[in-house]
Amino acid sequence: MAEVHMTEAVPRADAGEDAPKVRIKGLYKIFGEMPEAVLEHVCAGMSKPELMDLHNHALGLNDINLDIPARKIQVIMGLSGSGKSTLIRHLNRLIEPTAGEIWVDGENVLAMDDKQLRDLRRFKMSMVFQKFGLLPHRTVLENAMYGLEIQGVQAKEAEERARKWLDRVGLAGFEDQYPSQLSGGQQQRVGLARALATDADILLMDEAFSALDPLIRTDMQSILLELQEELHKTIIFITHDLDEALNIGDRIAILRDGEIIQSGDPQAIIMNPADDYITDFIKDVNRAKVVRIRSIMKAPANSQGKPVLTTDSIEDALPKLHRSPSKCCPVQRPDGTVCGNVTIDAAIEALKAPESEGDDVRYA
Repeated sequence: MAEVHMTEAVPRADAGEDAPKVRIKGLYKIFGEMPEAVLEHVCAGMSKPELMDLHNHALGLNDINLDIPARKIQVIMGLSGSGKSTLIRHLNRLIEPTAGEIWVDGENVLAMDDKQLRDLRRFKMSMVFQKFGLLPHRTVLENAMYGLEIQGVQAKEAEERARKWLDRVGLAGFEDQYPSQLSGGQQQRVGLARALATDADILLMDEAFSALDPLIRTDMQSILLELQEELHKTIIFITHDLDEALNIGDRIAILRDGEIIQSGDPQAIIMNPADDYITDFIKDVNRAKVVRIRSIMKAPANSQGKPVLTTDSIEDALPKLHRSPSKCCPVQRPDGTVCGNVTIDAAIEALKAPESEGDDVRYA
């Protein structure tokens, strides 16, 4: 098993609002016959192509450090081969790391024995797959009950809970159908209901909506956000689609060649890309729909006119800014407190996408 470093105590997620639900520290994954033997080369700075050319080993993850907060949606995204699916499969040890640490609620996942690991997978984490992962010989209801059966829940209670979540995802009346009789979107709803029925704290969603048509995909994103508004799960969501990441993510981590290039608030990433790679990644984003007023507002809160909200997009706020005699509006939080002001000039400036130029990032 991978080497585990236990040099410091990790706070439990219930110790405070800011304590991470999941903590990943110095995580490496190298695929090949002797991954530990070539790890030192990676730690010394050897690149992914060099590792393959010189040692015939594939670098999956390279020194991943990420704190994932409780009750939020953490998106991990990147292009094909960036390591995002490899990363999520480490959290429940479907893949064993070459080195590093994984902590969940202050417990060392890599130190868990077989029973502890089974309990983690049965009770604390549920997974929703890209290819739905439904059992074709089971009905919709039986598929939704499957995780509860694994947990040892009595049949009557399992059926009641499964029916409840099928209803919540819009599949009441489909309980006796089989997966082959459902559309792709309906099948993914069964997968989501199955995951939610177990009442796990953490949902792992690996490209869960990527196989769906665009309209169905948007509908599934809306369902997920509506449920999250009520349930406040810790959701770790893998995607290669930036629009999807910006739509659902409270936080985003962007991977390239197994490394995290930038991580944090989606607004911060859009407004302050870390390098040319991120700049190119976000260049086609519709900034009018994505950039929120909270990202461009200024103090003090002394302007007149109709207020805009911190959560408004620039597209939402522009009509009020245009109608304001001063071309400036006060900014309110959702609770109604005034916290700043925003000008039409600031809004227009924010619509200019950054351009890469060598090692620098400049605005067009």
